[in-house]
Amino acid sequence: MTDIADRYRRHADDFESKVAAVRPEQWDNPSPCARWSARDVVGHIVVMHGVMLRPLDRRPSRAPSVEKDPLAAFRAARADVETVLDDPGLAAAPCETPSGPLTAEQHIDRVVSDDLVLHGWDLARATGQDETMPADDVERMWRGTSAIPAEVMEKFRTPGAFGPGVEVFGAEVPVPEDAPLQDRLLGLIGRDPR
Repeated sequence: MTDIADRYRRHADDFESKVAAVRPEQWDNPSPCARWSARDVVGHIVVMHGVMLRPLDRRPSRAPSVEKDPLAAFRAARADVETVLDDPGLAAAPCETPSGPLTAEQHIDRVVSDDLVLHGWDLARATGQDETMPADDVERMWRGTSAIPAEVMEKFRTPGAFGPGVEVFGAEVPVPEDAPLQDRLLGLIGRDPR
């Protein structure tokens, strides 16, 4: 098992526990992502798992819709990605991505694995759960995100730059320099930690 696969499983476990804890009446709660409900956050995660399969000419497994059963939909999407990570040939397969050429496992790590942490915060905020992100993940994501060149960050903040309806980061939310690193990371990617 690779560090990437281990990290993905840890993130998926945390996200799945948050999905399982959502009460039925909370699914329509607004999330910190503009125009998205708690259910929409899970829907985005499921869709992005499917996006990770496309460069490998694979399709998502049949599963209940997020509308009918968000937990089952996530579990199916997760299983599809874990199948890729568990197969050394698939994990090492080259993929063309908006960030340039990566292996399939690198693509998964940089996109959906980190999305599970960030959107886990969105889901927690929307449904009143613990919003604390693992400190090691916050530090790793802060190092990577704060090092993105300004011109690339501008593209990440431009709605539709990576396809219709795709918005990677929102406009930066000012956060005090002495704020906790989690709050500074959230502000950098366009979330208001307050």
